[in-house]
Order: sequence, then structure tokens, then C-alpha cells
Amino acid sequence: MIKRHFFLIAAGVLLGLMVLAAVMRVAFAQDEGGAGGGRGGPGGGRSQQVSEALVTTRDFSDQIEVLGVARGERSVNITSNTSELITRVLFTDGQRVAAGTPLVQLQAREEEAAIIQARAQVGLAQTQYDRYAELGERGFAPKALIEQYQAELAVARATLQAAEARQGDRSIRAPFSGVLGLSSVTAGTLINPGAVITTLDDIDTIRVDFPVPERYINVLRTGLPITATADAYGEEPFQGRIALIDTRINETTRAVTARAEFPNPGYRIRPGMLVRVSVQQGLRQTPAVPEAAVQYEGDGAFVYRIAGGTEGSTAQRVEVETGAVENGFVEIVSGLRAGERVVGSGLNRIQPNSPVTVAQVGAAPAAAAPAAPAARSTAR
Repeated sequence: MIKRHFFLIAAGVLLGLMVLAAVMRVAFAQDEGGAGGGRGGPGGGRSQQVSEALVTTRDFSDQIEVLGVARGERSVNITSNTSELITRVLFTDGQRVAAGTPLVQLQAREEEAAIIQARAQVGLAQTQYDRYAELGERGFAPKALIEQYQAELAVARATLQAAEARQGDRSIRAPFSGVLGLSSVTAGTLINPGAVITTLDDIDTIRVDFPVPERYINVLRTGLPITATADAYGEEPFQGRIALIDTRINETTRAVTARAEFPNPGYRIRPGMLVRVSVQQGLRQTPAVPEAAVQYEGDGAFVYRIAGGTEGSTAQRVEVETGAVENGFVEIVSGLRAGERVVGSGLNRIQPNSPVTVAQVGAAPAAAAPAAPAARSTAR
């Protein structure tokens, strides 16, 4: 019995403490709200200072983005067609050479001996022909004999030309103008047929072959300006054009291959580099806000619109549908109109419908934003 009374008394005390705590909490909230109401705006809370961004109309492009591999306008591996020792290396790594420049001299002792022999045969045949031609003019040599020595002279000259050509094969030359790659051959290296001596690339202009799905073939045309980027240079764009479109569509991939050409001053794009090619389908004008003004949540996105009122500005959470992201701006497909004001940064500190004060530092960007449409109209 005593134990039961004890539990009842304890429960009553606990209930009284809970009621007292609730009363004190309400009283404290009223005091805090009264103090805050004098300083803040709607809602009686402390006003949060934010930067302001203006919703402006900007140009966005519909783009086809594909991957391609950079190639030189002309590229070749310099090789030998025979097994022979290298006697002289006439180039340096990375050297720019003109077409026909000697690069490597191979051992050519047999060819040199063959040339000496062929020249001797030419001299002998020339002497015999001249002698019998003179005798024929005097009437002491038959015409058939003169013609025979004339033919022997022609054969000797042809033999000399063949020997000189074989000797020329021992001198490997640049087939076109370009830049040489790295090489490990030196004088005394035994080179075998097909072994790469060095590489030669004409990279004044870079070519990129890339596949485009056939449903976009109506967008492609020769001369169409395109843009490419490479991981090595971040988002820096390289401007080029479509030089050629293949005549056939791949039956397996259902894509057509297009070839783009890019000027390459400074040889910044290297053969073999992976590049992202963007082909524009057209331009559209839609409302846009800076990237920092958009907060993503799951599959959706929202912004805080700055709404004016009799007691000050508040931050209204607005769900938006976003589109493309270009040059630091996010396309707003729906949810906002041009000219509206939104919170430019610090969205994680804002609560829906909380009072806000626009900082002075945010006024400059907001005022400068409308200049973008004027620049676009000038470009058009």
C-alpha cells in the first residue's frame, strides 16, 4: 500500500514539473519573439543578410556532344624497307622538317660499289658508241652495228640509274612537312623492316573524326562551326568546322562519321588526345540564374525568390525545372520569370518565408546582369 502511494506521489511531481517547463518555454518564446519583432521583418525572426541575383533572359544552345580522337592532318611512322645498319642520324627529336629532308642514312657500301661499276659501264658504252658513230659517218661501219652500241649505251645508263635509286633507298627522307616525334635510334643501330625509326605528324591542323547518331544528320553540313574541349585544358574551347561527312551510315551503330578540322597554333592539341566535340543545333532564349542560386534536392531543384512585403523582404522557396548549364548560368525552364529577384548565394542558411535583407555587395552583380541581352543582340 505504501509502495502504491509512493508511485502516485512521484507521478504527480513529474507531471507538475512537465507543466512548469511548458509554461516557461511559452513565456520565453513570447519574450524572444517580442524582442525579434522589433528588429526583423515578417515572422518576427532575425533578418538574414543575403546577396541578390536577377533572373535574366540568356541564350542557350541545343548541342550534340560526342567524343573523338585528335589526329594530325597527315601522320606516318618512319620505317625502313630493309635490314641495315644506321650510319648517320640527321634529325633531332621534336624537329620541324620540310618535305624531302634526309632523316637517316643507312649503310650503302654495296650500292656505292654498284654505282661505280655502272658508271664505268656507261663510260665504256659511250666510248664505243662514239667511235662507231664516227666510223659510220665515214662509211666504214654498218648501221646495224652502230644501233647495237647505241642500245648498249642506253642499257648502261639505265643500270646506273637503278644503282643510284638503290643508293637513294639507303637515305630515308621526310615524305611531307611536319614535326618529328621521339626516337631512340643512333648511328650503329641495326634497323629491321617495319621497325619505327620516328614519327612524323603534320599538326598545323588537327582532324577529329567523331560519330553522330543518324537522327541528327539533318543538322550536319560541311563548314558548320563546332567547338571542342580537352581534359588537358579544362573548359577552354577550341573552335573549328566540319570539313567532311562520310557517305555511309554504320549499320551496326546507326551513326555517321563526321570529320572536323581545328587550327592548332602552338601545337597544343596532340595526336591521340581525347576531345569532346559539341555541335550546335540552334539557339534559344530562356530565363536563367547563376549556378550558386540553385539548390538541388533529389531529382528536383529550387531557388529562394525574394518577395517584398509591408514589413520587409522574405525568401520564398520556389520549385523550378532546370535545363542546360552554360557559362556559369542555369537555364530555368519553368518556375521563374525574367526580372524576378532570387537569393544569389548561401541558400543553406535560409529557411522558407524567413525575413532577408539584401546586402549591398549583391547590388552590383544584379545591376550588371541585364547587360547580357544587349551583348547578344550585338553579336546577332
